[in-house]
Amino acid sequence: MRIEPYTNTIDVEDYIRDYVNVEEFLEYCKKCRNYDKKWSCPSFAFDPIDYWKKFEHLKVYGKKIFLKDDENVNMDNFEEYISKIKAEMMDELYEEEKKNPGSVALGAGSCAYCGEDNCQKKYNQPCKFPDKIRYSIEALGGNVGLTARKLLGINLLWCEENELPEYFVLVGGLLY
Repeated sequence: MRIEPYTNTIDVEDYIRDYVNVEEFLEYCKKCRNYDKKWSCPSFAFDPIDYWKKFEHLKVYGKKIFLKDDENVNMDNFEEYISKIKAEMMDELYEEEKKNPGSVALGAGSCAYCGEDNCQKKYNQPCKFPDKIRYSIEALGGNVGLTARKLLGINLLWCEENELPEYFVLVGGLLY
């Protein structure tokens, strides 16, 4: 498995101005199966812009995962394969939080601690893992495609016609 790490840092004020559009990305979220079903996903009882503004800087972390180089990944196991890497990335971001008191990680995509379709939000119950839940850049209205392209220098690729792309990109961050 070949994975290239990427990082870049931007002031949150600049990030909000150039990369965040809560209204636009909320519409995308509404089309997702996780909308209003996971505590890490919209709808929120807070304004995402206010959340961003609690911090001064955003360190963006990216992982470019080369799929065509790995004979162990295929369309049948792609989601499971990426989920493991995503979990490892989240563990790395938790470690960064520990090194930077007052910081908060932003995960790559929705939370997966309870497993698929097991989040307590859909039962109107509190999160089982409040110490682990983190929002993603996109859940807070950030444009991950633009972020990856302009701040990390990588274009996002997607599966097409039941074929894996050359690589897949995970993007997370650390607000501090």
